[in-house]
Amino acid sequence: MLDHPRRSVQLRTTPAGLVLMGGGARAAYQVGVLKGVAAVLRELRRDHDPGVERGHNPFPIIVGTSAGAINAAALAAHADDFQQAVARLVHVWENIHAEQVYRSDVLGVVRSGARWLTLLSIGWMVRRSMRLRPRSLLDNEPLAGLIDSVIDPALLQQALERGYLRALAVTASGYSSGRHVTFYQALNNHQFPARLQREYVHARIARQHLLASSAIPFVFPAVPLAFGATTEHYGDGSMRQVSPISPALQLGAERVLVVGAGQLGQPGVLRQVDPAAYPSLAQIAGHALASIFLDALASDIERLERMNRIAEEMTSAQRRTLDLRVVSSLVISPSERLDGIAAQHMRCLPRPVRALLEGLGAAQGNGAALASYLMFEAPYTRVLIDLGFEDTMSRRQAVIDFLTEPSEPESAHEPKVVVV
Repeated sequence: MLDHPRRSVQLRTTPAGLVLMGGGARAAYQVGVLKGVAAVLRELRRDHDPGVERGHNPFPIIVGTSAGAINAAALAAHADDFQQAVARLVHVWENIHAEQVYRSDVLGVVRSGARWLTLLSIGWMVRRSMRLRPRSLLDNEPLAGLIDSVIDPALLQQALERGYLRALAVTASGYSSGRHVTFYQALNNHQFPARLQREYVHARIARQHLLASSAIPFVFPAVPLAFGATTEHYGDGSMRQVSPISPALQLGAERVLVVGAGQLGQPGVLRQVDPAAYPSLAQIAGHALASIFLDALASDIERLERMNRIAEEMTSAQRRTLDLRVVSSLVISPSERLDGIAAQHMRCLPRPVRALLEGLGAAQGNGAALASYLMFEAPYTRVLIDLGFEDTMSRRQAVIDFLTEPSEPESAHEPKVVVV
């Protein structure tokens, strides 16, 4: 129950953006956060104002990167009923298995991962190595079927045409050009300021865009996408992502909920890790992925806080001249280390995949960080969903403040970034 039952509340009408970051299997955490937001909306409707529509979509602008792009597209396709959309996502992630995302059988792992590692180590000795050219550590062909089962592009377009959604955007990174591209689907073209190596493309979001955005470097193969008159291979949208919050703001969001894929503070060293020991390949890979998935978000939050402080010191006329505005933001990220959770669930991985990762040192301390991105198994993802839900409900009042109009004048209501 909320603090003031039957008090009339009004949902905010300013456009809200939802930013879902990448992180492979870690994206289960953001589903838990969405589950918490849906629960808060139900409480508002039941205990405060029955006029709050049951299927109300609080996020007309949805932006996703990597696995977050798939969650974003699933939400957008069912924007006519946010509660049902979240319930569908929870069902998928609570019952997921690695075989739905990548080949986890012996033959599949040997054809991709084992061959890749062999050529990495002794390929220079093998004349045929240049002809073999494995593309990635794992074969994510099954992911295409999972995407098709949860996302209907026709429903996505209907949500836009019927006004339940304003825009969906997903990001990807071009391996040849180095461009960071945001593909967005909206009823109209938008004008975006020119940015170095950052571009926006108006497109119908399809399976290929989602596969490209979620193609974790080295782990999953790159995906060809058309860009103008050319075709280029793209990988995970978290690469070279300088400002992950920016697409939501450029598409018109005046407040944003950002869901991270890892702790934004200094998590420290896991207890079972010897910091003096030389890092394994898995530990190095996990550290590199953390840099890709986490660092840009932390920097962007700091940038947004600075711009908020600058904008608050300006007059309305000065803000209009410089095209600045105060952005009310709520950032929710894990309160626990997800690699620590992954270390406790290593045996959940299919045996061939576990053997491959153990060969890289993923069973040793921080090496579990790599596994935390690949552990698409229900025992692990359910823990992350529960953690996301608990983290959200622990800051329930912050979520309520984000969703509803303040009961006091806006000038007295601080539109600061709230980090959970």
